[in-house]
Amino acid sequence: MKDILCTTDLTPASDTALFHALRFADRAGTNVTLLHVLDKGGEKARAEASVQLEQRIEQTGGQGRVKPLVLEGNFMDRIAEESARDHMLAVMGTHGPRGLRQNLFGADILKLVRRLEVPAFVVQEQSPRTEMLDRIVMPVAAHHNVGRMLDMVCLLARVCAAEVVVYQLMRPNEQPSDELLFNKRDMLVRLQQENIRLKEVNEPSTIFSVSFAEPTIRYAASISAGCIAIMAHASDEYRYIADAEKERMLTNDAFIPILCA
Repeated sequence: MKDILCTTDLTPASDTALFHALRFADRAGTNVTLLHVLDKGGEKARAEASVQLEQRIEQTGGQGRVKPLVLEGNFMDRIAEESARDHMLAVMGTHGPRGLRQNLFGADILKLVRRLEVPAFVVQEQSPRTEMLDRIVMPVAAHHNVGRMLDMVCLLARVCAAEVVVYQLMRPNEQPSDELLFNKRDMLVRLQQENIRLKEVNEPSTIFSVSFAEPTIRYAASISAGCIAIMAHASDEYRYIADAEKERMLTNDAFIPILCA
């Protein structure tokens, strides 16, 4: 089985990511590649980074299961390139939007996950470090292709024995699109075929709002969901607000991990 790629910038958020990467690796019976990218530095900087990686591996009990990897260059380029090399999932920590530039042009984490060749499981420093992933909330959206996300949701649900909640926000006086209804049916059928525990939730909204992030986060928090699964790219519906909503999901105040494909 392909291993799990975990990126680290040697901060507490990345330590939380490594915890989750090891949890998934244990469930799936595979290993972890722990990647740190240096802007520059040469042999001395690489050696120092390797020592810090080994320390973090030892602190998390990952000896023998985690392979350290130090690369040099632009961190987005190197991570994107490495994601194409025999990994099934990338796990990474985010520090959230920073400063005016990030607020204007979008958080780096959203830009990064869109470049990856594999789905990404994104955590924050404060995300719970629980041994089990009991529930996955999968909002229904009108994307043309939800296949990769659905594949990873099914894989995580199987290895973690998790329940998948297919969640649809029912807005007043709004008729769901044919694409959304098709995707919902496809999700339900696939989960049933995979014998995965599932629950369908149609939550009525008392007000009309184009926002999907806030009610989804609120619902996921109310059931103590282990993660929310979303698409990295925007659908045609509400494309003009989609990036801001996805950034809000990735850096949510409830600190719920986000599976992004």
